[in-house]
Amino acid sequence: MEGLEQWKDQLEQLKSQLEPWKNQLEKCLHEVIEYLNQIPPVQLYAAIAVLLISTLLLLSSKYKCFRLFKRAKSNTVILTGLSGSGKTVLFYQLRDGSVHQGTITSMEPNESTIVLNSDSNKRKSKPVHIVDVPGHSRLRPKLDEFLPRAAGIVFVVDSLEFLPNCHLASEYLYDILTKASVVKKKIPVLICCNKNDKVTAHTKEFIRKQMEKEIDKLRASRSAISAADISNDFTLGVPEEPFTFSQCRNKVTVAESSGLTGEVGQVEQFIWECVKP
Repeated sequence: MEGLEQWKDQLEQLKSQLEPWKNQLEKCLHEVIEYLNQIPPVQLYAAIAVLLISTLLLLSSKYKCFRLFKRAKSNTVILTGLSGSGKTVLFYQLRDGSVHQGTITSMEPNESTIVLNSDSNKRKSKPVHIVDVPGHSRLRPKLDEFLPRAAGIVFVVDSLEFLPNCHLASEYLYDILTKASVVKKKIPVLICCNKNDKVTAHTKEFIRKQMEKEIDKLRASRSAISAADISNDFTLGVPEEPFTFSQCRNKVTVAESSGLTGEVGQVEQFIWECVKP
């Protein structure tokens, strides 16, 4: 009973403290009503209309800013890999479906804005900025110019001449996967096993396993000199475990293609996943 009485006393005190606020609020409300009564109806309606229009414009601008922020996602996809892997042939195939026989060596990046039109999933067409970065070791620094705005990376591998180039290709891919600009943005990477139209081409499963083994060796050798190694921003994999691409912070997938025969559906699907709204 004593506790109940204390609660009653506290409520009465609170009520008495709020009473002046109540009176002040009623007074202010009364003054506002009197002021509004003095305003001609036409002016009052005009003021209300201006207030409503201003509110709608403000909400509309915020909505547009939100839409613009959502659309700010990059539409740039980079093609890279060793020289002779078929990057430029793949670039032309993606650009306009044209076929280029033989080897095409690029000394400067090829750029083009394309529209993906293979509408198997009724997806919307979306402009995509494709960049073919030269694969020569002296020209690879050009890759860093495009990475900050990359939505995805297609790392092209020659599946026909894979074994002689396995170490160099894995080393180049290792450098890409450990770059801060790739890891922090979690840029997805597609290992594109090109030239699979040839009978003696290696399968994507074989290429994936061999590159994982090679990167595991690179990881071990480079971690031994990590104190002096400043070229790589991040390390790969899980300590004391064999390396697999599934351990990467960004998504790494493997697909097959043939730039010469136009078998680029898996590459187009990857590009679409990278740039879709």
